[in-house]
Amino acid sequence: MSREHAYLHILDAASKVQWNVAMILEAKAIEAEKVRNWILNHVHHHSFDEHEKQLSEPLDIHDQVVEVVEGLTKLQNGLCSNLKTVLISAEEESEKEGSLDGLFGDGGFDLEDTDK
Repeated sequence: MSREHAYLHILDAASKVQWNVAMILEAKAIEAEKVRNWILNHVHHHSFDEHEKQLSEPLDIHDQVVEVVEGLTKLQNGLCSNLKTVLISAEEESEKEGSLDGLFGDGGFDLEDTDK
């Protein structure tokens, strides 16, 4: 398998992972909306015995949401570093193929008028 094909496979896999992350986020958003609606309809200040418990419950939920976001951020950073590696390697390959260095010898072309 050539390097180009390997890079294409890497990019294809990265796009599939991105699609799956988008589906996870969409499902999490739907779930969060359902939870929000349930909380608004069923949880009131009368539901808690103490003010401390009323504060601790939402903070626990908030911590869980932060952990999910941190996990997704780490996943995205890993994907980003992989894509940077592929893109940098692809740019180096295109520069090697696209350059005309050595095609006309070491001197290259001198476009300035040397008669002056």
